[in-house]
Amino acid sequence: MAGELYLGFSSAFLIGLLGSTHCLGMCGGISASLSMSLPLGRGFRIRQSLMLLAFNGGRIGSYVVLASLIAILSTGAASQWAQLAPYLRTAAGVLLILMGLSMGQWWQGVRYVEKLGAPLWQRLSPLTRRFIPVQRPSQALALGGLWGWLPCGLVYSTLGWAALQPSVPSAAATMLCFGLGTLPSMLATGYAAAGIRRLQQHQGFRKLTGLLLIAFGIWTLPLSALI
Repeated sequence: MAGELYLGFSSAFLIGLLGSTHCLGMCGGISASLSMSLPLGRGFRIRQSLMLLAFNGGRIGSYVVLASLIAILSTGAASQWAQLAPYLRTAAGVLLILMGLSMGQWWQGVRYVEKLGAPLWQRLSPLTRRFIPVQRPSQALALGGLWGWLPCGLVYSTLGWAALQPSVPSAAATMLCFGLGTLPSMLATGYAAAGIRRLQQHQGFRKLTGLLLIAFGIWTLPLSALI
């Protein structure tokens, strides 16, 4: 089991790293705006780093909370959850394949999945206005905590991994690893938004990451689903 969990954690990190181009489209704009709103001058880089770390800390924290809630709901129904495991793994694999197709710009069917979270986001999104414009790290942290609930197929696919974990801590750790995988690109877009945008729009890069996510999705599928 330890080997399986290690593989799950490392895979979650790689999914976040490979799929972070999608994150730039969903969260990159708000991350870049944190830097643009700061006054230039002495201590700018320190203030910029604090804002970016706070925002992304809140965002990743919301992923951990969401995974923990799913794991808590499954507690007490372990036998039924075990029976559902092949279906959950299939759903996670299919979502990764959909994300790969979206990343490669071959098909945008994942948008239909993302619409499932729209009702909740409609209730939460007005709260984000309380923290804009962001002037303090505490506001950036709160904004990131809310922004993490933005409907996202990449997050949903990784939650499928989290749902397969045997405990609340391991489910939370899965989403933590995923969030850490997205962190380099999200920090980079705050420091150098223009360069990251060019990379995001590079067709070869998008197709390569799309193919890698599709490969992850196929690998995730239970063997029975491929027969």
